[in-house]
Amino acid sequence: MISIITATYNVRDTIVPLTASLKAQTSADFEWIVVDGASTDGTQLLLAQMQGLPLRWISEPDFGIYHALNKGLGMASGDYYLVVGADDQLEPHAIESFSAALKSAPDVVSAPVWIEDVLMRPRDAKDWFRSGPPMVAAHSVGTLMRRDLHQRLGWYSRRYPIAADTFFLLRAVEAGCRFIEIDKPVGRFGRDGVSSVDVLGALCESLRANIEVRGQLLLQLAMFAVRLIRNYPRIARRLSAMRRIDR
Repeated sequence: MISIITATYNVRDTIVPLTASLKAQTSADFEWIVVDGASTDGTQLLLAQMQGLPLRWISEPDFGIYHALNKGLGMASGDYYLVVGADDQLEPHAIESFSAALKSAPDVVSAPVWIEDVLMRPRDAKDWFRSGPPMVAAHSVGTLMRRDLHQRLGWYSRRYPIAADTFFLLRAVEAGCRFIEIDKPVGRFGRDGVSSVDVLGALCESLRANIEVRGQLLLQLAMFAVRLIRNYPRIARRLSAMRRIDR
């Protein structure tokens, strides 16, 4: 069985497409665990009234998304787990495709995901030009992992409020964990997550993670400069929006 883990906070108006995509799965071999951070918009009522899904949930204050995911891992009963954001969606065959890939007992299964109209595919482990972990298209939706990896490598670190997933997956690569890929896109990645909104913060944390795990400070700084240039339009839009709010 696969455990799907979703961290939520005030998502009453955004989580409905995800629930519909879970109900549309061609395989029922999954559980859905929702860890809510004490929402104030009626999210809990929506979860309490939800039917037709193998759902377990809690609602209590937390220290951010990765604290919530660590709680969800403690609640999970599946040997493998998949992080899915409240604004993400799964393709109908996602659980079936992931389950079929588990016959060879990999540590991590990575799959393509849609980000708007762009299909993001897992990339080679030697791709230094991007800030995220290699062999992964997106942590949320596109990456299935053995739950017991956290017994070996530790939980998601609160030292990385935005990029704890990057830090963990980089450590998994360095530890020699076995990654495999599947060809079919498994879902759509939402753009409302912290790493998508705070691009500069995500890049800075990813730089720290890469230096801590991989070393090679000068190379990492050079690659960071390249990433800043590539992402400058998104960073500029974010800073401009923040200035408008301050006014």
